[in-house]
Amino acid sequence: MPTAAPTWNPAQYLRHAGHRARPFTDLLARIPGLPGEPPRIADLGCGPGNVTGLLADRWPTARITGYDNSPEMLRRAEEHAGPTAGGGRIDFAAADVRTWEPEGPYDLIVSNAALQWVPGHSDLFPRFTDALVPGGTLAFQVPGNFDAPSHRLLRDLAHRYGLEDTLRHDDAVLAPRDYLAELAGPGCAADVWETTYVHLLTGEDPVLDWMKGTGLRPVLAALADTPERREAFLRDYREALREAYPPGPHGTPFPFRRIFAVACKGA
Repeated sequence: MPTAAPTWNPAQYLRHAGHRARPFTDLLARIPGLPGEPPRIADLGCGPGNVTGLLADRWPTARITGYDNSPEMLRRAEEHAGPTAGGGRIDFAAADVRTWEPEGPYDLIVSNAALQWVPGHSDLFPRFTDALVPGGTLAFQVPGNFDAPSHRLLRDLAHRYGLEDTLRHDDAVLAPRDYLAELAGPGCAADVWETTYVHLLTGEDPVLDWMKGTGLRPVLAALADTPERREAFLRDYREALREAYPPGPHGTPFPFRRIFAVACKGA
């Protein structure tokens, strides 16, 4: 578990909002119709709320609640709160996914790139599926790139700086077949798959910029009181990323593997 308690910077996270939202739109495309009218939806780890609005686009009458444990993210998410054009509503509430008790029943419980921060998150699946109405869906996507250079280099460098305990390790998510084993059964029909996106990033040191919004946060928090060490770490990490991800003529290719799961509860 991380020893630091890093805060989220919504502005930094949203610098790559388009690339980060793409997997969520692909996840939504595989979710079947919801049984309720209006459907009730929980968005776990909603972050700044930008993709929560996509749920209202898909289900215009839905009553949607986004949950997050970051005050900074929730303040930014409030920009998306209120009645929706289709007659539904979006609101947001503070909650930790690890201890969240569903106020169900829900037609859809969805999570976008959040469960990887929760150790043992597959243990929560029975609680989530129990909170679904018959015919309801649990759907999520998580990054599957913990063995990518961006993360291997980060772990190696953190070890050199004595910060290895601040980071998630390569078992932060399960293999696709293990998610299928956890979700499929007599009560649920599960669909699990993986996709590797090759994002074309632009700007100076774009992979470092991406990592500052997510995986690098615990290290930056741990070094916040030692600015010289912090800058030295960033310098070393920047140089390693430049070698691992050289720019091309139109930008810097950044392969990013993601794992998706959709589990539909039997009617």
